[in-house]
Amino acid sequence: MFTPLLMLVVVARVFRRGDFLTVGKQPPASKEAGYNFRTAPRGLQMTEGHDAQTKTEFRDGMKIDWDVPIPMDDGIILRADVFRPPAEGRYPVLLTYGPYAKGLAFQDGYPDAWQTMVREHPDVAAGSTNLYQNWEVVDPEKWVPHGYACVRVDSRGCGRSPGYVDPFSLRETRDFAACIAWAGEQPWSSGKVGLNGISYYAINQWQVASLQPPHLAAMCVWEGAAEWYRDTSHHGGIYCTFWANWYDMQVKTVQHGLGERGPRSRATGDLVCGPKTLSEAELAANRCNFGADLLAHPLDDDYSISRSPDWPKVNVPLLSAANWGGQGLHPRGNFEGFMRAASTQKWLEVHGIEHWTHFYTDYGRELQKRFFDHFLKGEKNGWDREPRVLLQVRRLDRFEERLEHEWPLARTRWTKFYFEFASGTLVEEPQAQPASRTFDAMGDGITFITRPLSAEIELTGPSAVKLFLSSSTEDADIFAVLRVFAADLTEIVFQGAIDPHTPIGQAWLRASHRKLDPALSKPWRPYHAHDQLQPLKPGVPVELEIEIWPTSIVVPAGYRIALTIRGKDYEHACRGGKLSNFKNELRGCGPFLHDDPTDRPENIFAGKTTLHSEKDRQPYLLLPVIPKK
Repeated sequence: MFTPLLMLVVVARVFRRGDFLTVGKQPPASKEAGYNFRTAPRGLQMTEGHDAQTKTEFRDGMKIDWDVPIPMDDGIILRADVFRPPAEGRYPVLLTYGPYAKGLAFQDGYPDAWQTMVREHPDVAAGSTNLYQNWEVVDPEKWVPHGYACVRVDSRGCGRSPGYVDPFSLRETRDFAACIAWAGEQPWSSGKVGLNGISYYAINQWQVASLQPPHLAAMCVWEGAAEWYRDTSHHGGIYCTFWANWYDMQVKTVQHGLGERGPRSRATGDLVCGPKTLSEAELAANRCNFGADLLAHPLDDDYSISRSPDWPKVNVPLLSAANWGGQGLHPRGNFEGFMRAASTQKWLEVHGIEHWTHFYTDYGRELQKRFFDHFLKGEKNGWDREPRVLLQVRRLDRFEERLEHEWPLARTRWTKFYFEFASGTLVEEPQAQPASRTFDAMGDGITFITRPLSAEIELTGPSAVKLFLSSSTEDADIFAVLRVFAADLTEIVFQGAIDPHTPIGQAWLRASHRKLDPALSKPWRPYHAHDQLQPLKPGVPVELEIEIWPTSIVVPAGYRIALTIRGKDYEHACRGGKLSNFKNELRGCGPFLHDDPTDRPENIFAGKTTLHSEKDRQPYLLLPVIPKK
């Protein structure tokens, strides 16, 4: 006979496989273990195999297990919600692990994004009650009817899961791997687990795939950065303030322990951040100081490497979906992952508009479903014969879908445009005479522009800039902005992943970080080591090669292409207002700014910057010109 104490104990069988821990199946617990059936919402019952906090409900065509416990190797119990078909059976799993609180409705946590999305894309909300919509994860009402189980895990220290918050840490990655293994071993699971989510829920897919957890069968990485240092925390070696602000706005606000001070779930009425209400001091002790941690690691050291993929070990079938306008976070890792992951079954898709939208539209969801139907269900739907690259090529007023077979495109005509200093133009002929131009590093910089194009030109791919630069101080930050202007010199900008006034392309490099990794560098994608500082000598020119993140634009005849070199973030003349989940006004770069005074003291970065050109040292812009098929 079970004692009351034993009824409340969650028994887990934990065993090692490789570098992480796998959590085994749990034995049944008593149905009377602390759950009050009289006060339970209608349709709820205790679930066998779980604990007193877990509840099961049948509604909206789904069987839903709320707050399922998943034990970790150190004794922490993470909490997951499981949505699955009501019929008994074994189903493939779509799993996410992250900090945004599984109980917080998209509509409540991110109202601006939700309202805009459903207004402009009514297919997102169609066919669903939208009661279970969460930020950046799938809507189970659109997947469960197709024979999938959807599992949402609150990451350690967030939402309903206790523990210490340390985003993207190795501890989190091991937790994620254990959750994948757990999901693959449940009696309702087919044993095949897929990963599918946006941003955070995409970034950590690259990380966990490096651990090769059992049951991981496929992953859809929707706009997910990959290399922690280069893609997220230090663009070109320059510290980005995004993560510190993000932590305040999107993680601390749903930290486990907020209890009664936090929100309640629309679906269950439960406290989103757990039943306990901790003091501010207790909450602070249970989380890292994320912004300070990033500032404390100005080079690509072990801290960043532990938050980055090990590309030779990423061998799972994958669909990598990038956003042309995701400058600052969302495109680079998707391209790098497609090029560098060891998987032999990998596909690249690239789209535009807001970074969360197409994940939920019929276009994105049907693409994801074909991918997962093939790899998780074994359906012979032709996915394996799909060309490896699907591009939504951007025109001024629309996107045109095009299938390709590789990235960068093999037929690219890499075209150099040289700087003509006297006229401020970009020309295709090298310049014979030595020249130089000086600008205030914290000013608007210098813009070089082509003459009006005689014919339409398509730019699709990565770009690069070569500069010869000196500074009045021991360092200089370069912000290179790829731009397009209409015939009347009005700048063409687009709705980016976040910002409504996003330029065509952006790049960043701190001059003291100019050292290249020769093994990984390409003319079209310089790859910087970021492992040591090489200070400048005031007035002495050095050579810089700068990566411009991939983009796509068909530029009409009569328009002009331009490159601005400056020492601070791009700012568009029009302002784009604010979104509920960001602190700053949107002025062209979204929340991806580089203005921390600790990282950029004025005595070093507010000096004079000079660009140089000589016969054998000529600066240029390298563009990916795509000829018509």
